[in-house]
Amino acid sequence: MTRQGLVGSRLRSLFSNLAIYGAGDVATSLVSLLLLPVYTRFLTPVDYGIIAMLLTIEALAKIVFRWGVDTAFLRLYYDCPDDATRQKLASTILFFLLAANGSLVLLGVACAGWFSTLLFGTGEHGVLITLVLVNTFVGAFYFIPFQVLRIRERSGEFIALVFSRTASTLVLRLVFVIGAGLGVAGLVWADIVVTAVFTPILGYRVRGLLRPVFSRDFLRGALAYGLPRIPHSVAGQVIGFADRYFLNAFGSLRDVGLFSIGASFGLAPKLFLSALQTAWTPFFLSLMHEPDARRMYSAISTYLFAMPVLLVAVLSAAAPDLVRLTTTAEFHDAAAVTPWIALGVLCQGINLIGSIGLVITKRTALYPIATGSAAAVSLAANALLVPRHGAMGAAWANAIANAALAGITVVFSWHVYPIRYEWGRLVRIGAAGIAAYGAGAWLAPATGPLAGVFVRSALATGAYGALLLVTGFFKPGEIRMLRDLRERALGRRQGATPGAKEDRSVEMAGEILSGGPELPDDESAGSTHGAGAGGTGPGEEPAAVPPAPGQRTRTGLHGRIGQ
Repeated sequence: MTRQGLVGSRLRSLFSNLAIYGAGDVATSLVSLLLLPVYTRFLTPVDYGIIAMLLTIEALAKIVFRWGVDTAFLRLYYDCPDDATRQKLASTILFFLLAANGSLVLLGVACAGWFSTLLFGTGEHGVLITLVLVNTFVGAFYFIPFQVLRIRERSGEFIALVFSRTASTLVLRLVFVIGAGLGVAGLVWADIVVTAVFTPILGYRVRGLLRPVFSRDFLRGALAYGLPRIPHSVAGQVIGFADRYFLNAFGSLRDVGLFSIGASFGLAPKLFLSALQTAWTPFFLSLMHEPDARRMYSAISTYLFAMPVLLVAVLSAAAPDLVRLTTTAEFHDAAAVTPWIALGVLCQGINLIGSIGLVITKRTALYPIATGSAAAVSLAANALLVPRHGAMGAAWANAIANAALAGITVVFSWHVYPIRYEWGRLVRIGAAGIAAYGAGAWLAPATGPLAGVFVRSALATGAYGALLLVTGFFKPGEIRMLRDLRERALGRRQGATPGAKEDRSVEMAGEILSGGPELPDDESAGSTHGAGAGGTGPGEEPAAVPPAPGQRTRTGLHGRIGQ
């Protein structure tokens, strides 16, 4: 196969897997959104404040229970020459986690009452904290089967397991929360039951990798690669969850729950980032030994950046109508935080795409420096802004911290593995995104919320594509491809053969390469734990039901969200 053919094949593989992973996430979130009015009747903003605090415990425990070896497993798997070596790697990691985390979970359970008093002012939620810790302990092993499916590009099986797991959780939540009337406890118990069912299912898929073997050398290698990521991940959770603690300190659990409602809509682009991370990491690792790897990374990064920019622009423009459509009037001001949270997610996307050099060169020791610096920015911004501006201050702080993280990490990555990105095209994408938001937010006529969502989304999307077109963003090969897609969609082309389709794909890959610059270089499966107060930072947050507004509460998110 020619070089262009090889690249074209790999690009098709990347975007095929990305589409499959993304479709699963979208389907899951759509189900959650449809359940939003149901949860409205049974969970209050205070309930969602409790859930948000439980999620902070789960997020931190997930990081500690993995010891960074989840990413080490994915990276070191590619260095294993045969099945016996892979078995030794997987088994060593498994037995280490059993011993180390077994001790930690016992300590955490013993301190559950103290944690409950610290967070909630009462020890009555100690049982919930215990259940969350036990569930997270078991889920800490899930990265092994999911990473193996990613490596082998079995995306269909991967997303089937993820979707069935999440769908089962949603069904059980309905049973426990509504049928049994268990409230927040019902959400936690639903996760426990699903984990008990899926653990043997996932274990069966990696039975061939697990053997009674242990290697100190493999463990040292995995920890040397992964341990530097622990402070990195903890700092990421500071970025993601510090706003909750500051809102709780200067407001109440009700304010935390209301902020989570607005933030949950802003987190929607993370569906794309989750799918991207799942498909992107094996993709760029598989290319790292290619002679033109850096050039391909540069060209592909341009396209990957364009997608979340469009998503964030459309979401930000449609946020007011989207919140009006799914909540009652007293919660409509929550939409004010959504664009800022979405902007933070966009910065996370930049961080994901632009930091691959640290993974390729195994310079993971730089991650804690970047995230630690951004976490310090987050704490300072929250301390300065939340007391004065409430939830809006928390949203601004989140965007500032994620922007700092993206900037620092990309600079570090470029220093160890220089890649000459297509800066001119990237700037045009950013400008198009700003214009798209303006068109959707300010040019749409007054209408109902349902029509408003579609009108604003259409205006934003149209403005985005039009501006890229008139500024000469698209290259000739790309324009031909878009025209061909349009004609096929309208049914104007007849008699196209599979061979012709393959030829166009190869040509597209050639256009990407020829247009590139000359060079001098989380278990993504998602957890189903929690119930809708997911973090807004770069860490691995649980996938959750979007927060629903509860019964009687004051508006304004600490009285200041509308400012």
